[in-house]
Amino acid sequence: MKLFRQERCYICHEAISPDIGWQALFSADKGHFLCSCCEGKLVRIEGETCRICCRPFRLLDEKFRDGNLCHDCFRWEEDSKWQGNLEKNISIFIYNDFLKEVIARYKFRGDYVLAKVFAEYVRLQIQKMNADIYVPIPLSEERIYERGFNQAEALLREAGFTPTSILTRIHSEKQSKKSRTERIHLPQVFQLCPETAVTHIQGASILLIDDIYTTGSTLRHAAKLLKEAGADRITSLTLAR
Repeated sequence: MKLFRQERCYICHEAISPDIGWQALFSADKGHFLCSCCEGKLVRIEGETCRICCRPFRLLDEKFRDGNLCHDCFRWEEDSKWQGNLEKNISIFIYNDFLKEVIARYKFRGDYVLAKVFAEYVRLQIQKMNADIYVPIPLSEERIYERGFNQAEALLREAGFTPTSILTRIHSEKQSKKSRTERIHLPQVFQLCPETAVTHIQGASILLIDDIYTTGSTLRHAAKLLKEAGADRITSLTLAR
């Protein structure tokens, strides 16, 4: 008889050493998706961060900081067009080389099962963020066909939350192929779904979900549209910053 089944890490596929303590014997089996080695390569964002985008100040040259904002967010907030649209972004991990490769597998190579790796991290963070509606950043129909699934929506579902699809995306060149300047100066890439009831949005606290925060342009475009439709408060959660 085997008390513990041998599980394998969803990232490196090495066997995961079981926890053989008394707590493991008497607790519900929730499954283990990461080995300790891979888990150790995920660097949590901790310490002092930008008030809006969650950029760690310890990794930022002091000259790119303006009080409690990074210089990027300071410039966004200086522009009346964008000011106050995105109240706050929370990112869970630093986008290091390890996470970059993992997200590439998840996002561009269709490895859906990796959503399970991050589900508990996402669930715990969402529980700390008061929101009425959870909105994954949408993909265009062309990108959905290309990738097979919406990675932001998968994170929400695997974390146990129901996504609300109130935005559609206009197809454009991949964000990963755009320069920083091109990303910042994008035209509006989102539209409200035709069947979306505006009364559903008005006065609501909305949490946007995406995989990576880079320049903040995508999230701010979505937030701006939702604010114009009457949403009260827009925050966002991303895996990486």
